[in-house]
Amino acid sequence: MGVPEMFHVGIVVPDITTAQARLTELLDTRWGPIMEPEMEWRDAHGAAHVTNHRISWSDGPPYIELIEERPGTLWECNEHSNLHHIGYYSGALTADSQHLTDARCPFQGTMGTGPEPAAFTYHRDPLGVRIELVDDSSREGMRLLTGRRDD
Repeated sequence: MGVPEMFHVGIVVPDITTAQARLTELLDTRWGPIMEPEMEWRDAHGAAHVTNHRISWSDGPPYIELIEERPGTLWECNEHSNLHHIGYYSGALTADSQHLTDARCPFQGTMGTGPEPAAFTYHRDPLGVRIELVDDSSREGMRLLTGRRDD
C-alpha cells in the first residue's frame, strides 16, 4: 500500500439535522442535501444486509461526511468516539484492503454482496479507528456528490 490520499472524515451522529446545525454554528460549515440511499452491503462474515441511510457531506475541505446512526450496523456510535472513519482513496482496493487486514486492521464490510470488495471497504483498528478505502474509480462521482472543484 502506497501513501494514500486522505479524502474525508466520517462522523456517525445520533441526529444528522442537529449535527449539521451545531457544526455550522461552531465552524461555519456548509452542507449539501441530506441523502437517504438504501445500500446493500456485506459484513466480515459474508452476511448480506440492506440499510437505509441518512448522509450529508460538507461542501468544501476539510470534507466531513455526517452519517445518522443505524444501531446494529456498521454505522452506529461506538465506545471510543463518534468518529466513524477516515477515508482514503485506493487505486488497488482488493490489495490495499488485504494490506490493512494483514496489518491487524480487520476487514468489517464492503458495498454489495459479492465475494470481492466493491466501491469501499471498512477496516477497524484495535484502537477504535476505522479506515475506509474508497475505490479510486469512484473519484469523479464523489467529486460531483461533494461539489468538489479541486483535484
